[in-house]
Amino acid sequence: MSETKKFKKIAPLKNLSLVDKVELRLIQFFKDNNLVPGDAIPKELDFAESLGVSRTVVREALLRLRTLGLVESKKHRGMILTQPDFIDNFERVLDPKLLGNETLKNLFELRLMLEMGMADSLFARKTQKGIDELEKIVEAGEAEGVDNSIFSLEHEIQFHGKLYQMAGNVTLQRFQVLLLPVFEFVHEQQGLDENYVKGKVVTHRNLLDNLKVGNPETFRTAMRQHLDPHFYRIL
Repeated sequence: MSETKKFKKIAPLKNLSLVDKVELRLIQFFKDNNLVPGDAIPKELDFAESLGVSRTVVREALLRLRTLGLVESKKHRGMILTQPDFIDNFERVLDPKLLGNETLKNLFELRLMLEMGMADSLFARKTQKGIDELEKIVEAGEAEGVDNSIFSLEHEIQFHGKLYQMAGNVTLQRFQVLLLPVFEFVHEQQGLDENYVKGKVVTHRNLLDNLKVGNPETFRTAMRQHLDPHFYRIL
């Protein structure tokens, strides 16, 4: 006689409201029917009858999906499925004053990770025009005597913003712009250890030179060293 198999406990369902459940069912309906952006979806009444709920509940669930950019109303067509702009959704809530310190720290770390991860795209898409524009940014910083301190916020934003632009990924570029307030907020709230920084800084000039004659791997290493004081601070 075989022993009874012991199963791991099943996790309980979260307490979901009726609108929550309908929202999830609608999303699953879109998936199950292989709907794509531009496809029309059933009317509120049809959903209500199929789900056994009131039109008010369906309307509220659809309103949530509309807020997320998953559906929209079209004249003479009714409600259709759309392609959500997830960056736009982030923009609505990504204000440092609305976020907790732990979230801000995680977002700051995410920005640092993005800086290191774009090396391959940057080298594949760099142009002489982009290099020349970076040169002007670096020269302006050197003229103001700030190039040996990576903590000049203005020049950090200009230089790194140009790198994102050169990498050529529109979503990445928008995300970088989105994270700028977070970067500024964290930069202003937390100072850096000057003793740690002194003598260890990889400057914008060093990064630019690497971009001219190096490769993605050497640039990634240089960028990691450039950002090291930030990693040191948060890790």
